[in-house]
Amino acid sequence: QGDHVMKAPELLHKAASIMEERGKEYDKPEGERSMGRAVNAFNAITGKNLTESEGWLLLQQLKDARQWQNPGRYHADSAEDCIAYSALKAEALAEGK
Repeated sequence: QGDHVMKAPELLHKAASIMEERGKEYDKPEGERSMGRAVNAFNAITGKNLTESEGWLLLQQLKDARQWQNPGRYHADSAEDCIAYSALKAEALAEGK
């Protein structure tokens, strides 16, 4: 990445680009949306009632934990994924999921 520090709008665009690429990778025109299936499987196994938005929150927490594992080092992957998960969480919340 060199000396260039991405500003917030660049980070948002990067996260959107990552989401679009993952959608292509998983052959979903609307983008990668596997959290609903993942929480359904989790709930079936554990008897819990995790929501889709809570699943995205959990992934955000994972990425934040990784980001602060070594606080002196910036982890672009963790930061970018956390931004994408935030948007996916907001979408799920807006849809009541």
